[in-house]
Amino acid sequence: MSLFIAGAGGVGRETLDAALAAGIPVTAFLDDAPGGAKVRGLPVLRPEEAEPGGTYLVGIANPAVRRRLTALLDAHGLTPVTIVHPRAVIGPESTLGEGCLVLANAHVSSSITIGAHTQVHYNATVGHDAVLDDRVTVYPGANISGNVHLCDDATVGSNAVVLQGLTVGEGAFVGAGAVVTRDVPPGVVVVGSPARPLRR
Repeated sequence: MSLFIAGAGGVGRETLDAALAAGIPVTAFLDDAPGGAKVRGLPVLRPEEAEPGGTYLVGIANPAVRRRLTALLDAHGLTPVTIVHPRAVIGPESTLGEGCLVLANAHVSSSITIGAHTQVHYNATVGHDAVLDDRVTVYPGANISGNVHLCDDATVGSNAVVLQGLTVGEGAFVGAGAVVTRDVPPGVVVVGSPARPLRR
């Protein structure tokens, strides 16, 4: 069965790395920008050129773009798959939804629930009993403590820390290196240590 990676940029190529390490063959990239080109030896097709009945994983970090592409590819007759790099750790009683990506050296601890199309990048950690809803992005080196709830479309930046038991609201963004010490409201960008809303 054909496997397509949606997105031929950096995260898409990292998705290819994880697939190859796991022994999963990839057919092509899907991307609007360089249609007809080749990336890492694979053809780049437009999304509508993907063979219906195949599978896909969206290799793009932006949650809003993931939402749009998953709807498009689902309607086109493709089925999402999850890829976990063999050097990642997934603890006991943890579940991953369809279309998830877990990259090398990530550590997902025990009794964690991860929703559809969520990404946990290189060297990130997710503590026990955490809940990551759909299309969450955890960037490299981030530390999600136990019992944390990351709501739909939330993003936690590189090397940021979310302390035990907190909630990061829907569509919120935690900046790189931030230390979250209180709940983050939906749609808010927080930065710094302790993390505070970004003034516009």
